[in-house]
Amino acid sequence: MLKTVPYTLLIGLAVVMALAPFTQKPHLIEKVQMLLAGELKRPLDIFDLFFHSAPLFAIILKWVTNR
Repeated sequence: MLKTVPYTLLIGLAVVMALAPFTQKPHLIEKVQMLLAGELKRPLDIFDLFFHSAPLFAIILKWVTNR
């Protein structure tokens, strides 16, 4: 199924999800900083990290499987 999704759609989705919300510090940056500082403990924060980075993992998975 991932083979049928175009890279342009995945890249667009990854950019939007990585930068959301646009009014504050993006969640992905905030959660990665929390992870590196050892402060990523709440289940909601862990879910948020996976949710906002999922399109990035989809791009990597698509690239690896299409090689």
